[in-house]
Amino acid sequence: MSAALFARLPAFDPGSVWLAGAGPGDPGLLTLLAAKALGEADVIVYDALVGEGVLELAKPGVALVDVGKRAGRPSPKQEEINARLVDLARQGLRVLRLKGGDPFVFGRGGEECLALAAAEVPFRVVPGVTAGIGGLAYAGIPVTHRGFGTTATFVTGHDKAGGLPADLDWDILARMPGALVFYMALGTMETIAERLVAAGKPAMTPVAIVSSASTEAQTVIETSLAHCARDVVRLQAKRPAIIVVGEVVRVRGWISAWQQTVGVDAGKPLPTIAVSA
Repeated sequence: MSAALFARLPAFDPGSVWLAGAGPGDPGLLTLLAAKALGEADVIVYDALVGEGVLELAKPGVALVDVGKRAGRPSPKQEEINARLVDLARQGLRVLRLKGGDPFVFGRGGEECLALAAAEVPFRVVPGVTAGIGGLAYAGIPVTHRGFGTTATFVTGHDKAGGLPADLDWDILARMPGALVFYMALGTMETIAERLVAAGKPAMTPVAIVSSASTEAQTVIETSLAHCARDVVRLQAKRPAIIVVGEVVRVRGWISAWQQTVGVDAGKPLPTIAVSA
């Protein structure tokens, strides 16, 4: 990589915080700014969804702070994370807040920015590749495709209590002609399918569940709204997972057969579990 190019990137100043997206898993999807931050940060405050291999790019001796939220296990509250970022920056450190995917796509990056702004701590946002686009791409699923869907809707699959958000309008979602992309929705998949079908979405609408997207552990379950809840249990879908509902899933058969992805040669696609009857 050109040293001159790196020299033109913004300086990572002591006493500042960079909120950077680590992408869906593959370190190759990091942006140049995220790679620079990893190499210069004094402390990295990272989430559970940061892919293996990403932290290996950090400079020797960097302090690592794990604040990942994991289902069923004690984890820091968001307010505690906000306070930690402010405190570390006020110590004059270069603080990298590293998040899986993109900081502003269901990553609570906006809340952290507001907390830093209120504390008058300078920060920079470094966007990342979100799983709803990059993760699906690695699975051979274009989030938009002419003829199959010209819109894409990103939906969170759970709220703070672990259930579906109460403000989702299922009638509108069921009428959307393009892809519905659900984040963190394995635990609510059955209810999602039931409500979409009840609102008029055809029961045989294709569904794909992509686990560990863009990593060598990636698996894909192709199913339908009618059978996805059963298949999640029967086929033991793993977290983290991104779920897409829509006709774009049908394109995957042509794309994935020869698509090169992480650690995979052309003609040898990552594991797939075929469409449920």
